[in-house]
Amino acid sequence: MTGAVTGAAGGEWRGWREATEEALYGPRGFYRRPEGPAGHFRTSVHASPLFAEAVARLLCQVDETLGHPSELAFVDMAAGRGELVTGVLAALPTEVASRARGYAVERADRPRGLAHRIEWLPEPPEGATGLLFANEWLDNVPLDVAQVDPDGVRRLVLVRQDGTERLGDRVEGADGEWLDRWWPLPTEGPAEGLPADGLRAEGLRVEGLRADGLRVEGLPAEGLRAEIGRPRDAAWASAVASVGRGLAVAVDYAHTTAARPPFGTLTGYRQGRETAPVPDGSCDITAHVALDACALPGARLLTQRAALHALGVSGGRPPLSLATTDPAAYVRALAGAGEAAELTASSGLGDFGWLLQPVGIPDTLLTQRPR
Repeated sequence: MTGAVTGAAGGEWRGWREATEEALYGPRGFYRRPEGPAGHFRTSVHASPLFAEAVARLLCQVDETLGHPSELAFVDMAAGRGELVTGVLAALPTEVASRARGYAVERADRPRGLAHRIEWLPEPPEGATGLLFANEWLDNVPLDVAQVDPDGVRRLVLVRQDGTERLGDRVEGADGEWLDRWWPLPTEGPAEGLPADGLRAEGLRVEGLRADGLRVEGLPAEGLRAEIGRPRDAAWASAVASVGRGLAVAVDYAHTTAARPPFGTLTGYRQGRETAPVPDGSCDITAHVALDACALPGARLLTQRAALHALGVSGGRPPLSLATTDPAAYVRALAGAGEAAELTASSGLGDFGWLLQPVGIPDTLLTQRPR
């Protein structure tokens, strides 16, 4: 189904990719709103300044690996209102900060008050030397959804602006090939034989990543769904290609083919609450990311918990003796431990996937094993 189909009062029928594109990024889209993403949901960036400080330490490691270039780039993909890039630049040591250049990549307008030293761009700069960091970007790259019909045929899910769905044409061509490789849907009988190992990207290593969804054996094929991640693969490949030398990192809700969610993960968020995904611009529309499909040769995939532990973020409580010798420092350390615990929590932010893609440098960063 390549074009829109006229519907009734709820609007025309479109694939989820087209509908989401307009709902999020159109003239009256969700991400054009003045409150920005922070007005509706909480990311690691908003949870604690410890996250930006950890990313700053990663940038320093990249700087050392690169041999301390005269200009060190930090590229913040899907920058929101510039919170992460601002925090990272502020956390850098003076010598590194003097060579650092911040880029905020975002489709919304530049926010007022953002530091002049941060360049605001609709696309990542070409040939950057440094770190490209995409925190919760790929989950908002629009994609189409496939569903198995009563005859065992994979069909495109169409949606109207009010969120009503129906099935459209058979999924074939490049999208069908992507499903065959990365998210096979059984087309008849029970849902048996789903792949036990989907680590098909050459050289990809997975360290401790747990699937968000559950694979349920014995389900009838009808009604099973998959999100067709091909646009995200292309978006990530394009972002990585913009890096001249350094490291590209994608951080997101993730799953691998070892356990794809049988009914997909498409959902909405509004004012801090999960809600039905309705493509009318009133809510965020997101779906977890098949990071193993996005991975290019030489990539590595690990959990946020493991990555942040390797960057010195720990949820350990400060010693009680500090409460006696320096009560104020104890209170500060206790607050920091609570924030670190949130960033690394199991069944929470700690289970996010980090996809590390070295570009022209050895894969020596964040090699500490998960704890």
